[in-house]
Amino acid sequence: MAMLAVENLHVSYGHVHALKGITFELKEGEILALLGANGAGKSTTLRAISGLVAPRAGRILFAGKDLGKVPAHEIVRMGVAHAPEGRRVFATLTVEENLILGGYSRGRDRKGLEETRRQVYELFPRLYERRRQLAGTLSGGEQQMLSIGRALMAAPRLLLLDEPSLGLAPLLVREIFQTIKEINARGVTILLVEQNARAALRLAHRGVVLEAGRMVLAGSARELLGDERVKKAYLGEK
Repeated sequence: MAMLAVENLHVSYGHVHALKGITFELKEGEILALLGANGAGKSTTLRAISGLVAPRAGRILFAGKDLGKVPAHEIVRMGVAHAPEGRRVFATLTVEENLILGGYSRGRDRKGLEETRRQVYELFPRLYERRRQLAGTLSGGEQQMLSIGRALMAAPRLLLLDEPSLGLAPLLVREIFQTIKEINARGVTILLVEQNARAALRLAHRGVVLEAGRMVLAGSARELLGDERVKKAYLGEK
């Protein structure tokens, strides 16, 4: 059974039909790249999975349970964490306070939270160095590390990453992607939304391509890297 199954998902914002019946599955231990141009519906897909927007039709199943009417905070408790586009760190709180808030869904599991925080600092040593610094004073790359680290504090089985490389210098992009690979190697399944299609497909096991709210391509990362339509539209090749 797939860890995540999205079945004929429709989402609307008022009169705007953002998702028009997309269907895909994510197996445990995979990285699945969700690709497409701006406005294709990628972020909306993540927001629907994490309970931030309600589906108009279709189903989202996580570990066999329909998430349709589950509140967002309960979805986090079930094992789904979301690092949103734009980082959305709490600027007036310290790095450590941001991480503590990320583990809020785990209640009073002090020992477990301390161990997870240690693991986050192991993944992102710069966060440890800046743990008493206000999040709003961090660089863009450091804020991205904090956004991912905060999501990991919930001890997710499934991590939703929305544009983790956005606005970062190439050296930092490589560093972030290497860390995502390490997170996956530690047993976390990942759904990755990423404009840098080449980097995403080199990291992912499989990919799905959205256009105007519809799924137009799906396959292994290798297949999509070799697909002429993907090359022309997303990899800058003629």
